[in-house]
Amino acid sequence: MKKTPSASVVRRVEAEYEAARDAYASHGVDTEAALRRLEAVPLSLHCWQGDDVAGFEQDGDLGGSGLQVTGGYPGRARNGDELRADYEAALRLIPGRHRINLHAFYAETGGRRVARNELAPEHFARWMDWAADRGLGMDFNGTFFSHPLAASGFTLSHRDSDIRKFWIEHGQACRRIGRQMAARAGSPCVVNVWVPDGFKDTPADRKGPRERLRDALDEIFSERMDGVVDAVESKLFGIGTEAYVAGSHEFYLGYAATRRVALCLDMGHFHPTETVADKLSAVLLFVDRVLLHISRGLRWDSDHVPVFSDEVRALAEEMVRGDWLHRMHIGLDYFDASINRVAAWVIGARSVLKGLLWAMLQPVETLRRLEAEGDYTGRLACMENVKTLPMGAVWNAYCLRKNTPGDMDWLEEVRAYERAIGSRRLGPS
Repeated sequence: MKKTPSASVVRRVEAEYEAARDAYASHGVDTEAALRRLEAVPLSLHCWQGDDVAGFEQDGDLGGSGLQVTGGYPGRARNGDELRADYEAALRLIPGRHRINLHAFYAETGGRRVARNELAPEHFARWMDWAADRGLGMDFNGTFFSHPLAASGFTLSHRDSDIRKFWIEHGQACRRIGRQMAARAGSPCVVNVWVPDGFKDTPADRKGPRERLRDALDEIFSERMDGVVDAVESKLFGIGTEAYVAGSHEFYLGYAATRRVALCLDMGHFHPTETVADKLSAVLLFVDRVLLHISRGLRWDSDHVPVFSDEVRALAEEMVRGDWLHRMHIGLDYFDASINRVAAWVIGARSVLKGLLWAMLQPVETLRRLEAEGDYTGRLACMENVKTLPMGAVWNAYCLRKNTPGDMDWLEEVRAYERAIGSRRLGPS
């Protein structure tokens, strides 16, 4: 389905790149080095954008977890085969080699009901075979929502020890699955834990749920798992947990630092005046690894599709300027059902990659020198001057080299894919 660019397009892209390379070189920036650096950064593409966080358990209810998906764009993937086909359509349009990220309730059990605490690697065998055939790394998440035992709004911090035990066993099962995914893919698997636990109104006991959450996590992580990168994810509030969330940022920052696990920072999980970019240089002094969930929040944690925004650029700049990339795991986390879902993957991923390229094309050493000399005037002038350099020409050259459509062409391929699969998605799964 992918079109080969014409000779005239290739000549134009290459000529524009040569001019851009010279423009950046005049500022001391090596565009070829930047492209090599970008090529080495994988993004982890989240499966739940492809089906509106529905999963394969067929309950169809997010269950009071603080998650809400809006929109009814036609063509939602209804099973693993359709979701994998959509993944492939998106990956063809995203330059570079990337990863896939699954939630536990995307297990394929052959129509048999399997309790979440009994999930095993064989329930993800088709996913692992598919990813291995395509050389894709894999990441994984426990699904601590959309379940009768999460209906109270509490899971790992639940007062009932039997319910808590069920969710602890689910977390342990997910780590075993992650271990197998890592072994099959030949690269570490990030296994993330996010729970929605909290109160709608002011609690009388803030300490108790957090003590239970701490102890439950300790039990989940008690067994060493080769190939697994454990991560814990905070949230400021959710729908139904406006007053109190057990897994706050402060809780998980302390937990990650003392238990030596990765800390997940989601761009939508903080107060609107907070920026994740500002947190990196503080957190990474005390935590070994950070998992990023990149999304775009509008007024709340609305998980809009990321765009090439100030927030994305600032986050990328901090990763690059701090030389943190080798300690980062960059994942996407959003779900917009109001637009074409394959296009949502592509727009978000390409925007994040552009942000990284933007940061890699900055004259970092010049900026550091000016700052060290106390020349803040020169620093600001330099930051502004590089904003008008032709980054787009470098990006288009990268897409061309990766046999990926440029910004003016990829949407046409999504439209063609949509027409091809549309009629087949109108009936039952």
